[in-house]
Amino acid sequence: MSAAPDAPLPPFAERARAAVKNEKLHIALGRATDALGSRRSTALGSLPNSDLVRDVARKAKMDMLHDLAGHLERFEERLKANGVHVHWAENSAQLNQIVVDIGRKNGVKRIVKGKSMASEETHLNVALEGAGMTVVETDLGEYIVQLAKDRPSHIILPIIHMTREEIGKVMHEQIHVPYSDDTQTLAGYARVRLREEFLRADMGITGTNFGVVENGTLCIVTNEGNGRMSSTMPRVHVMIMGMERIVPTMHDLDLALKLLARSATGQKLTVYTTMFRGPRRPDDEDGPQELHVVLLDNGRANLLGGENAEILGCIRCGACLNACPVYKSIGGHAYGDTYPGPIGSILTPELRGKGEWKDLPGASSLCGACRDVCPVRLDIPRMLLVLRNEGNKEKPAQLELRLGMKVFRTIASRPGLYKTAAALGRFGLRLLSKNGWVKWAPGLAGGWTQVRDLKAPAKKTFQQLFRERKAKA
Repeated sequence: MSAAPDAPLPPFAERARAAVKNEKLHIALGRATDALGSRRSTALGSLPNSDLVRDVARKAKMDMLHDLAGHLERFEERLKANGVHVHWAENSAQLNQIVVDIGRKNGVKRIVKGKSMASEETHLNVALEGAGMTVVETDLGEYIVQLAKDRPSHIILPIIHMTREEIGKVMHEQIHVPYSDDTQTLAGYARVRLREEFLRADMGITGTNFGVVENGTLCIVTNEGNGRMSSTMPRVHVMIMGMERIVPTMHDLDLALKLLARSATGQKLTVYTTMFRGPRRPDDEDGPQELHVVLLDNGRANLLGGENAEILGCIRCGACLNACPVYKSIGGHAYGDTYPGPIGSILTPELRGKGEWKDLPGASSLCGACRDVCPVRLDIPRMLLVLRNEGNKEKPAQLELRLGMKVFRTIASRPGLYKTAAALGRFGLRLLSKNGWVKWAPGLAGGWTQVRDLKAPAKKTFQQLFRERKAKA
């Protein structure tokens, strides 16, 4: 269950500091993100002409954004022709009310829900429960998050921040099963409980990974069978999608699926790739009697006219999170909203407004790893700099930082002065070091040494060693 929309949050700096000190979090994040990163590299290497595929997929997404309104009109026409009920939601409140109204019209009491980032964005569960409907998350990670009254901390792995011991404790306390830290046993507990929910549900809600404009096909990808159970067993199926989650053709869908699976989990294709063309037809054995699609704006239209419109090309693979050194240090909860990591540092301020989210674009080292791993080559560092610049115009950085940057600019633009300053800096850090490590540094540098040790500089620079060896040669 997502946190209530009015839940107060401490400042980002406080959330980040608390996360940095959480050793269990670092262990969990390190293991998972390293494994996913390695698997992504291997899987992408198995895709013939992977660079060309990425380029073509990017072009399709960017071309689609240039005429998003036209594509959406055609998409709506195809959906309606397929027997789908289409709804438009300008903001979170409208989306929530639309889904509540669908539930009330159909006498819905119990809802099973597949993974949906857009519904987390609007806090849909809170609205449905407020209307007297019971909502059960059926993705295993989301189910555990709901039991723990927590929030997802990763786009692909909602409980990346939890250990199996913590999961066992949550399930023992919330659904009263014997405690276990064995993953197969825990999955078995969930399977038994969720099977009952699928059989009792009146309505199923899922997210939507892609919509195909040319024929109105809707696609969801999962590694669990819950997506198909949530969409086919209840008599009403509601699919929620951000209005940018469309691709022009089935060929573009094919490319996107190849990139999504490899970038997200290191698979050639997810275990369940399900496509929908409408509700149950007279000769179908299963499927919902009604299929509703709710297209969500919630700030996306405003993004189209700005410098960061490119971010709407994101396919939600999570690869940028796994590559980001900042995310791997503070996890997803520190970002405070639905979308964590580099993608969240752009989307959240753009969709929610700068306000309390103005510090998120600063949560990046600008190393470029996010851009390198993005399957559709989004220039995330550039967009972060745009937001940083906007934030700096509204509220300039603290005085000591501004002065420090001016001093650095002066020194860095004068080679002789730079070499002298670098030599003094190396000398000073060596004086502060002990056994080859600097554990404390003065001023702004102290922010680094508060949370990690700094390797003491070598006595001689690479250039000095190179010149000495060249002279001896």
